Amino acid sequence: MRRRKVRKYNAYSDINIANLVDVVLVLLIIFMISAPLLQSGIEIDLPKTRAAIIDSEAEGVVVSIDAKGGIYINDVWARLDNFEGALDEEMRAKNTSMVYLRADSTIAYGTAIQVIGRIKEMGIDAISLVTSPIEGKETKGKK
Repeated sequence: MRRRKVRKYNAYSDINIANLVDVVLVLLIIFMISAPLLQSGIEIDLPKTRAAIIDSEAEGVVVSIDAKGGIYINDVWARLDNFEGALDEEMRAKNTSMVYLRADSTIAYGTAIQVIGRIKEMGIDAISLVTSPIEGKETKGKK
C-alpha cells in the first residue's frame, strides 16, 4: 500500500500588523484632508450682537447673502430675477412660513434691504435676522 504524504503546515500564529497600520494611517490622513472640504454652507461673516440666540432646531428656509452679494436659498444659489419663485418653492417643500436671513457683515446695506423687501412683497412677515454672539460676554436669552 502506498502511503500519502502528509503536508505539514506552518503554524505561525503571529499576525503582521504593519500593513494594517499603514492602511489605517493612510485612511486617517485622507479623512483629515477631506473633512474640511465636506462642510456645507456658505462662508459668511455674520455681524456680532448681544441679541438672543435662535433655537438651533427651529424650522424654516435660510436665505444667505455672501460677501460678494450672492444670494442663496438653503445653500443653493438663486438669481435675483427668479428669487421669489425659488423661495416660494422651497417654502412649500419645507411646509414653513419662517425665513432666516444670514447676511455677511461686509455687504452693502441696500442689498440686504432689497432682499428683505422682496420677501415682504411675497407676504412673508416672519423674517429672522441671524447673527453671531459677541465672544467673551454673556448673551441675553442664553442659559
